[in-house]
Amino acid sequence: MNDLENGDVGRQSGELKPLPLGVKGLAGWLVLVQIGLYLTMITLLVQIFRVNLPAFEPDTWGVLTSKDSELYHALWRPIIVFEGAYNIAFLLFCIFILVMFYTRKSILPKLMIIFYGASLAVGIIDTILVYQIPLAREMETGSSFTDIIRSAITCAIWIPYFLKSERVQNTFIK
Repeated sequence: MNDLENGDVGRQSGELKPLPLGVKGLAGWLVLVQIGLYLTMITLLVQIFRVNLPAFEPDTWGVLTSKDSELYHALWRPIIVFEGAYNIAFLLFCIFILVMFYTRKSILPKLMIIFYGASLAVGIIDTILVYQIPLAREMETGSSFTDIIRSAITCAIWIPYFLKSERVQNTFIK
C-alpha cells in the first residue's frame, strides 16, 4: 500500500514533504503585466514631455486659449489641463502599482483593475471632449477610437485575469 492509500498525503518514505501550492510568483502572464506597466510609463513620459508640457508654453497656450485667436475654443483650456494632470497622476499611479507589485501586496489585483478601468474611462472621456473642438475633430486620424478599442480589449483580458487567476491569488492574496 502506498502513502496516498493509507492517508499520508505529503509523505514519502517517512519524510514530511510540503504540498505544492500551485503556481505562484511574478512569472507566467504577470511578466506581460510588468512589461505593460513599464511601457505605459515610457509612453506617459513621452506624452508629458512632447505634448503636455509644450501645450503650457506661453505661445501655444495663448494661441489655443485666447479669445482673440482663430484657434480658440472654450474647451482647449480644460482639456489641456485635464490631459496634463491625468498623465502625471497616471505615471505616479504606475510607479505606485509597481512598488505594490514587487512587494506583493494584497491590494495589487484591485489596483490593476482600477488601472485598466480608469485607462478605458479616461480615454473615452478625453475623446468625447476633444471631439467637441472642430479643429481637433478635423485633425483626428481615428487613433482615439483605435486606442479605446485596444483599451477595451485589454480590460476584457486582464480584469478577469486579476479576478480569477490562480497565480494572482497565490502571489498577492494568500
